[in-house]
Amino acid sequence: MKKLLSYSVVLFVLTIILLLIIPLPAALVDVAIILNMSLSLMILVITMTIREPLEFAIFPSLLLITTLFRLGINVSTTRNILSNAGSSGQIIKAFGDFILQGNVVVGLVIYLIIVLMQFLVITKGAERVSEVAARFTLDAMPGKQMAIDADLNSGLINEQQAKIRREKIQREADFYGSMDGATKIVKGDSIMSLITTGINLIGGIIIGMVQGTGTLGEVATTYSIATVGDGLVGQIPSLLISTATGMIVTRAVAEGSLNEDISKQFTAQPTAIMISGVVIGVLAVIPGMPVIQLLIVSVGLVVGGYYLSRRIKEEPSLASAGFAGAPGGEPQPEEAGEAGGETLRQVTEEEYFKDVNNVYSLLTVEPIEMEFGYSLIPLVDESVGGRLINRIVIFRRQYAQDMGFVIPSIRLRDSSGLNTNQYCIKIKGEEVARGELLVDYFLALDPENPEKEIDGIETIEPAYGIPSRWIRPEDREIAEIYGYTVIDPLSVLVTHLSEVVKQHAHELLTRQEIIHLVENTKKAAPELIEEAFPNYINYSLFQKILTSLLKEGVPIKDMETIIETALESISETGLPLKDVDGLIEHIRTALKRTITRLYCEDGSMKVLTLDSELERTMVGCLSKGERGYYLALSPDVLQSLINQITTQLKKFNSLSQSPVILTSQVMRVHFYRLIDQFYPNVRVLSFNEIANNIQIQSIGSLTLENPERRGA
Repeated sequence: MKKLLSYSVVLFVLTIILLLIIPLPAALVDVAIILNMSLSLMILVITMTIREPLEFAIFPSLLLITTLFRLGINVSTTRNILSNAGSSGQIIKAFGDFILQGNVVVGLVIYLIIVLMQFLVITKGAERVSEVAARFTLDAMPGKQMAIDADLNSGLINEQQAKIRREKIQREADFYGSMDGATKIVKGDSIMSLITTGINLIGGIIIGMVQGTGTLGEVATTYSIATVGDGLVGQIPSLLISTATGMIVTRAVAEGSLNEDISKQFTAQPTAIMISGVVIGVLAVIPGMPVIQLLIVSVGLVVGGYYLSRRIKEEPSLASAGFAGAPGGEPQPEEAGEAGGETLRQVTEEEYFKDVNNVYSLLTVEPIEMEFGYSLIPLVDESVGGRLINRIVIFRRQYAQDMGFVIPSIRLRDSSGLNTNQYCIKIKGEEVARGELLVDYFLALDPENPEKEIDGIETIEPAYGIPSRWIRPEDREIAEIYGYTVIDPLSVLVTHLSEVVKQHAHELLTRQEIIHLVENTKKAAPELIEEAFPNYINYSLFQKILTSLLKEGVPIKDMETIIETALESISETGLPLKDVDGLIEHIRTALKRTITRLYCEDGSMKVLTLDSELERTMVGCLSKGERGYYLALSPDVLQSLINQITTQLKKFNSLSQSPVILTSQVMRVHFYRLIDQFYPNVRVLSFNEIANNIQIQSIGSLTLENPERRGA
């Protein structure tokens, strides 16, 4: 039985097709007509009670089925009318008698008016609205997609909500595209109704006269009743479906059902209601007008409008209480102009936070935030051409492709605590970087040997700390001629943001994101994930591994290699789980091609190396602590090492490659931790992490200086 119900629509359509072939007795035709009217009425009521068209997304297909059903009934009734001397059931006869009432001409005129009204007004209008809605929906898709990305980047919605919105936009495009074609079916149905009427009337009269069933008047009366009755029982459901079609395609900007919207929007305009009542009352002074009826309607409108006006004034809304919706979800107090408003605002806020659940909304910490001074808002606001959100989307996509990690949503806010030209970047609620932009200027980075100095406001480029100056737009070309690198303010901001995010990416890799990455890898390598997790690798250990790789700028995109290497190191080599450093070194060796690509240029890699004596000394200075081994150098050796690195790093200034120091695998992690606090952008690699086909070129060496010689 359940399986039969699942195919009920298929069986219904097959039955409709049979109506076009198999003659039906009059009693079954009556049942089909009643079902048609009931179905059409249900569809009309549904379109008036839904809140948005997608709640009734099957409407285009349903429109085709109901039209086919009506055509099947028309074929059956026409067959009965022409073959049974104008008889095709009680419903058709009852409708015909009721409309004609003994006058064939008047009855036919009324019927034609109903048909033409549906065809020229409702059907034609619904068709035009569908065409326009389909075109504008398709044209608006790119803008809606960008708006979703903007909300996602600003933190107003999460990834799941963005996915739902994108699917809704696609469904809307498909729906209105289908409705554009479906309205052509309604139009064809109206035309077919007129053709069927002509066939029934003219064909019936001809058949009646040929068969000699009565005089011309009797035959005309008999077939007129049948024709009008048949036309009406088909036209009334068609009119309901046409009205439903127009109803659903005109629900463009709706907040609730049609009944709710009409009630809300009419009652929100009491002044218009009262003015209409006054105008209707004035019509009563015209001679011959129905005074009593006009006065009743006039008084009703005026009294109703006055009542609505009083009710609106007595029921203050949240807006009149001085609250505005805030991005975080809690009411945000605005500036109050009067003391009374301030008291009301405070009381309302206190009432709000009496609920302990509302207090929890204040504890949310955003992964990444950007706050802007007033003058920088045009860079963010898309309504005035701001493109920051688009640039963030591009950066997020590129970073995900390069590093295998998706940057979380970035909350964008304006701040009165910053100067008008300032911005700040926060990681997990705490400020980590700050900068200043002049929106109407360009930033010119100072070259080493400029041909000529250009006038401008001296500053420091925020991302890399390069001496720069803000120049006027008209000086841009001359600055480039002099050798300056000129950058627009938006690029300065995005570059600073990207560098800050890269530097703190390891802090943004949460346990939830780790699980997400593992589940994503499981789609491609389910057996590997099932073997590794949680038998050999737990999420805590895996988070430490990925965090360490990201902190040193190693991409984690090749997740299968990372997991396979970790699994092999733990299960086969017996590497203890506590030796996370050893595990990470094994993984870095497995990722040698990826690491080499980051710092290789034209098949060669320029590096700084450690003198063998210095490396032996550092190995001897390794001490074991609670968390493993650490490098404990004497202050003199450490100071000497820092001074040498400072000097040697200048050799990389003229190179496009990032600074790299090459050590043995044993010392790599310890040396990195030693210098990370002084030079976070310097990469420390081991010989095992360099691909075999790469030429290593040493451009400097760090040595163990003799303290006595240095003192002399």
